[in-house]
Order: sequence, then structure tokens, then C-alpha cells
Amino acid sequence: MGSEADMTGPLLAGGSGVAPAAEAEVVPPWREQLTVRGIVVSAILGVLFCLITHKLNLTVGIIPSLNVAAGLLGYFLVRTWTAALERFGIVSKPFTKQENTVIQTCVVACYGLAFSGGFGSYMLAMDQKTYELIGTDYPGNRAVDVKNPSLSWMIGFMFVVSFLGLFSLVALRKVMVIDYKLTYPSGTATAMLINSFHTTSGAELAEKQVSCLGKYLSISFIWNCFKWFFSGVGDSCGFDNFPSLGLAAFKNTFYFDFSPTYIGCGLICPHIVNCSTLLGAIISWGFLWPYISTKAGEWYPAGLGSNDFKGLYGYKVFISVSVILGDGIYNLIKIIYATIKEIMNARSKQGRLPLVRAQDDDESSELSSEEKLLNDVFVKDSIPPWLAGSGYVGLAAISTATVPMMFPQLKWYLVLSAYVVAPLLAFCNSYGTGLTDWNLASTYGKIGLFIFASWVGQHGGVIAGLAACGVMMSIVSTAADLMQDFKTGYFTLSSPRSMFVSQLIGTALGCVIAPLTFWLYWSAFDVGNPDGMFKAPYAVIFREMAILGVEGFSALPQHCLAICSFFFFAAIAINLLRDVTPDSVSKFIPLPMAMAVPFYIGAYFAIDMFVGTVILFVWEKINRKESEDFAGAVASGLICGDGIWSVPSAILSIMRIDPPMCMYFKPSLA
Repeated sequence: MGSEADMTGPLLAGGSGVAPAAEAEVVPPWREQLTVRGIVVSAILGVLFCLITHKLNLTVGIIPSLNVAAGLLGYFLVRTWTAALERFGIVSKPFTKQENTVIQTCVVACYGLAFSGGFGSYMLAMDQKTYELIGTDYPGNRAVDVKNPSLSWMIGFMFVVSFLGLFSLVALRKVMVIDYKLTYPSGTATAMLINSFHTTSGAELAEKQVSCLGKYLSISFIWNCFKWFFSGVGDSCGFDNFPSLGLAAFKNTFYFDFSPTYIGCGLICPHIVNCSTLLGAIISWGFLWPYISTKAGEWYPAGLGSNDFKGLYGYKVFISVSVILGDGIYNLIKIIYATIKEIMNARSKQGRLPLVRAQDDDESSELSSEEKLLNDVFVKDSIPPWLAGSGYVGLAAISTATVPMMFPQLKWYLVLSAYVVAPLLAFCNSYGTGLTDWNLASTYGKIGLFIFASWVGQHGGVIAGLAACGVMMSIVSTAADLMQDFKTGYFTLSSPRSMFVSQLIGTALGCVIAPLTFWLYWSAFDVGNPDGMFKAPYAVIFREMAILGVEGFSALPQHCLAICSFFFFAAIAINLLRDVTPDSVSKFIPLPMAMAVPFYIGAYFAIDMFVGTVILFVWEKINRKESEDFAGAVASGLICGDGIWSVPSAILSIMRIDPPMCMYFKPSLA
């Protein structure tokens, strides 16, 4: 999908592959691309995808791209809507690919806030439970640096920080999509899918994919319902604690826990991601943690609790942080370097921003006429630069005044300084996402966390750093998602104006839906319990980063700094090795970021994801075409079914209805 020729073929252009066919296509006005049914469908899917994102955020922190699933389910729900109306003799408007794109854009904007809103990371890191988990006597962990979740301030915070990212780069959409010709692989893939739905042969395949998704959604939902009956009271019963590899392996978190969500993630994520995750689990839980545990009494006091940061738990968290930071900083520097290099090359060749080059031969002329239609539609309904500029300045002013009211530790001039540099960081992240498909918003957020925490110091630095992280992450992540969706709209002949309005609507929905769906988990489950299902691993990691920014390295356990330094530079070295070796070699070199996740969480989810990747690998060998057509639908069904089950599961928990049985395993001699 990487070459420009691949992305200007018939499927993406929306016609038969020749210019006249493309020109014959009727593009509806931008207002007709926005429909009431589209907004209703977007809200329904927004709730579903927010539930899924929260569950993944609060369990393992790995969230696969759900853009394709949003496009597929949007198509399914509107088709169901129109079919139901036809039975009553009501004729509805035709369902166009532009409306499909607008729905997908709205859904992505909505559920994107479940991630960038920090409900499993910086926002949860402020609460009392995370403060107590780290330890009330832990250096730098102060009782004054606590702010517990509340719907009122969370919804208010979402509204004052989430819209700025939409205005920060919207004026550069032509530069990023047309002039720079950035790939945005996920956006391009989603456009291919949506375009295929709205062709005769593609519609037939889409119906089969929808049927497949529904089948596996039902299987996943029924399986979760079945599992519930055996899960008992507490967190030690049921299939989620099934010692499938033996009790000794189970103690080191090596077991298969029958999770449809993680198997689905394994089907969606590339093989190298799943294998890297398993390798990280083997290194950490197979060798490193057992070795460090033998040093109890030498490196750290013996007899400490399993969640005491002065002991093994501290090593787990800080070594995870070091790998994540090493990987993030390397990729950040690499992408900034690539961005500067590309811009300088373009200017040296043309003396200005790179423009679409004219082609001379016949084949290229045919392509450029098709491309001309795409470009004309994309620039037709422009969004005035004055609107983008005044919108950003106005929203920044409101946010600068209101954020310090919610977080007094984060003074107004700190918020203002964040908004001054945010557009530059948003551009770097959006450009990098266009090149690599990697959204590094969390890395920019962590850097902001360190800077602002150390800037404020011991008197409120932890809360100030975490809140500043939220401000930075929201802008940088939203801007990258916007450009990704603009790329989808470019290839589906959708109006940028309708997509921008859809982003605004989706963001407004997300500001309400994301906190409400999080509150469902928060009220029903023991969120943040390191021994429970919803560990919220990144809450602890983000608070420790903030403490580290304030206190420095004095808080680390013995020898922890040396081990962390080794893993930090190892992450950089592995990434460098991936970049300097040929593709035939680099594709087998693991990804440090994926390896870091099980260091803290455990090996069980890595085994589930590896099962998913093995299923996909065998499927590809048996029937590659079928796997390409249906693997995404199967994965989406497994993940969505698990996500839907979280609603009745939460209701049962709120009503204090416990499962009737506890399936538990112990040695036969015990």
C-alpha cells in the first residue's frame, strides 16, 4: 500500500479506473453528506467503541485501530435502517460512500477521546487509589497531589481541551494530503473498504463480511455470558484464571485466559507486534522477574507486598517505563528528522512547498485527470483559514482561563505555553502518522508530563504534569486523527467541510460518551486493583513518571537505575537495528514498545494475542484471499461481542448479582 500508484487505482478513485468514469460520478453537496440517521448511527457506534477502548485501556493498554470496523459497522447499521423503513413502505435517501465516510469520521472522533482523554492513564493517575497503591510514604507521592474522578470535571475538561486539535492543523489539510502526498495507511485502507462497499461486487462481499462479523460477535457475547457463571466472587475464579499451562506457569502469569478481545487483537495486529509481545513476556516473566525476586533481602527488603514500589513491583514499573521512553524518544527523533529532511529536500528542488507534479506520458495524464477530480473535490468546500485561526485562539483563551480552575497547580501561563508549542508538535505527529501510521501522541504527552512536572516542582508538580500531559495529548492525537480521516475523505470524494463538521459532532459526542462509559466501569468494577481484571496499568506508570519528573532518580530501588538504563538504550539500539538492516532481516526484529507492555501487566494477554496470530498465519497459508477478506470481520466481531458484554456485566455488578459458581484450581496434594 506504500506506493503512490497503488493509491490512485480504480478502487480508491471510486470509478472504473479511467477518468471519464470518475468524472461521471455525482458527488452530493456537503450538507447532504451529513444526515440525522448518520449522527444517530455514529452515537450508537460511539458508545460501543468507547466501551471497547476503555476495556482495553483498563486491562492491557494496547488498542488496535478500529477505523475499518467503524466503517463496516456504519455500513451495516444504515443498511439495516433503510431495509427496516422499506418494509413499512418508507423510501429513504440513498446511502452514499460520502455518508459512510462521514459516519466513520464521527465514530473515530468520538471513541478517540476514550484514549486521548486519559481515562486509563493520566486522568486515573491522579486518583486516591493510585496514590495509595504507590505508597503513602513513597518519596514524592503526596496526599495533596490527588484528584478523584468525577463526571462533572471530567466532562468539563474534555470540552475545554478536545476541540483545539481540530482547529490546529485544519488549514494545512491540502498541504498534508495533496502537496506532501502523505500515505496515512489506515486512512487509505479505510477508504478502500468504503469504496468497495459501494460497488456491485463490493456490496456482495460487504454483506458476507457483515454476516461474518455478526456471527463472531454473537459467539463472543455468548461465550462471555457462559464464562460469567463460573467467575465467582473476587478475581481468582473462572476461565480468566485457568492454569492452561500448569500451576507453576500460572504463578508467573503464563496461561491462556480465553479472552475473545485479545484473540481479536492478535488477528488485527501485525505478526511482529504479537510475537514481540510474547517475547517481552518471556524475557520479563520467564527470566528477569524470577531472577530479581531471588535478590530479596539484598537489593530490596524481603517480605514486602506484591504491589510495594520498594520491592519487585518497582522494578516492573520503572523498567517498563524505560523501554517505553527509549522507544518513544527514538521514534520521535526519527520522525522529526524525516519531516525536516523531506521539507528541506522539497524546498531545495522546487524552492517552495512540494506540489503535485505534472505528468507527460499518456498513462500518467490519465492518472492525473483522475487525481484532478480528487483534488478538485477536496479543495472545493474549503474551511477558511481565519475560521481555523480564530477558532484555535478563542478556544485556547477559554481553556487557559478554565483549566487552572480545575487544576490550580497548573497555572494559566503554563497552559498558555502548552498551547503555543502544541501546533508545532501536532504538525510533527500528523506528518509522522502520515509516513508511518504511528500516532505518537502518548509520547508527546509523556514529554510534556516530564517538562511541566519538573517546572512546577514539589508543590503540585505531579498533578500539574499529569494535567499538562492531558492538554498536549488531546491536541496532538486529535490533529493526527483528523488528517487520517481527511485522507479517507480525499479518496472517497467526501467534502472536507462535511468531515470537519462530523469531527466537531463526534468530538462533542465523545466529550459526553467517553466519561459516561468510563463511569460505568468505574462504578461497577474494582478499577485500578493490580490483582484484578481492570488493573489500569498506565495509571501507575504515568503517576510514577510525574514523580520521577519532580524527584529525579532518588526514588528508584537499588540497581534499578542501572537496569533501566540498559533497557532504555537497548530499546534505542533495537530500533536502530530495525532501521539499518534490510527488510528481509528487519521484519524479524521485535518492536520494543510491544515488548514493554507485558513487563508490567503479565504474560497472559500476550499468549492470547499469539494464539490470534497463529490462527491468522495458518489461515493465510490455507486460503490467503479469504483471510484478507474476513480476518478483520472476525476480529471485529470478537472484540465487539466482548465490548457489548461489558454492559450487562457492569449492570449485574452494580446490582450486586454475583455469579453462582467459582471455578478454581489448586494442586491435588494441597
